Amino acid sequence: MNPSAPKPRLFGDHFLRSLADPEQQLIEHLRGLCRSHFGPQAAEVARQDVFAWDTFRLLAREGIVATAFPEAYGGSDARQVLRVRIIEELARVCSTAASIVTGTDLSSRAIVAGASDAIKQQLVPKLCSGELQSAFALTEPGAGSDVRGLQTTMRRSGDGYVINGAKKFITRASTADWFVVVGRAEEDATNFIAVLMPRDAAGLDVSPEVGKLGWYGVPISSLRFDGVQVPASHRLGAEGEGFSLAQDALLRARIGHAAMALGRAIGAVEIAAAYATDRSTFGKPLGGHQGVQWMLADMLTQIESSRALITLTAEKYDRGDTDVAIFASMAKMQATDLCMKVVTDALQLTGGRGYLQDFPLERFFRDAKLNQIGEGASEVHKTVIGRDLVRRARNAERNPCLRDGSLVDY
Repeated sequence: MNPSAPKPRLFGDHFLRSLADPEQQLIEHLRGLCRSHFGPQAAEVARQDVFAWDTFRLLAREGIVATAFPEAYGGSDARQVLRVRIIEELARVCSTAASIVTGTDLSSRAIVAGASDAIKQQLVPKLCSGELQSAFALTEPGAGSDVRGLQTTMRRSGDGYVINGAKKFITRASTADWFVVVGRAEEDATNFIAVLMPRDAAGLDVSPEVGKLGWYGVPISSLRFDGVQVPASHRLGAEGEGFSLAQDALLRARIGHAAMALGRAIGAVEIAAAYATDRSTFGKPLGGHQGVQWMLADMLTQIESSRALITLTAEKYDRGDTDVAIFASMAKMQATDLCMKVVTDALQLTGGRGYLQDFPLERFFRDAKLNQIGEGASEVHKTVIGRDLVRRARNAERNPCLRDGSLVDY
């Protein structure tokens, strides 16, 4: 046996078997980067909340950023079934690296889908290589998960738009060269418009970076638009398509959040299981106690279930299934809630060491919460899923155990 070969992993590679050989090779290459760079450097990256330029540049140089972009512009146009595995691998060691990958997709998706050919030729290759960055400006002080509550207005003026309003919690705002901004037509509040705005636009104000609990390495800021003028050539899609462009970007981001939470949960179990073999209590290894074994068994089983749901959701996205949005909500809700529980239990299992800043679980614990909030809180997704189920139940096939007629007549 080659002593330098990687040891078997706690979580198997069964979900890699459906990937093509080049896709599997990319995952193996990424695992090497996690061992040599992202894992060892994760604690230092998370020490202060400034943009992790070294992490971003390495991801760009190694072609990981390019997986979000079409081949025509220098990308690899990776399938979602590959993307979720990439994000899972990164989040297993470093939330910052994983969030840079998901954030690149979120911030650039509307540009790829809706920009003119001229703008795409100008910007997308540089976004793909990491030479430029974009940010997705959707959330507002009074509107987040409810996109229809946006108050930013876009007034048609000559051959362009005049934009007024504010955005909040905008990731990469302090480093972005371009902003994808979604708002309402001032003349028709039902008409959503998305535009591409340069950082140096007159009337655009980017606030100082805002401190937060976790997810260091990808800072957030607020934006304010005071009569910002954007030419019509910078509109993304047609007038009225801003909502659908935003929804598509959010759909991919929700799948990404699920994969990120899953990867972090996997990493937490790996750390907790290793601790359980090293630590001894009451005369035997910690892992020899039935209570600890049961904790680990629950974590392992629930994580594998989550991996299956996320993989199914990614497959649905790649096929273009009409029900993918509901599955994305299920995957996002289930994986992010599970991650919070797993990381909490793993920290509990490791005791005082888990609470130390020098120990990875402290960082995992702080990072886990945002996955439950970002791109739609778990409660929002529960409402979306439940509402859809009730709607479909009205016309669904009845269970054969039931007799004809209303169930209230039983």
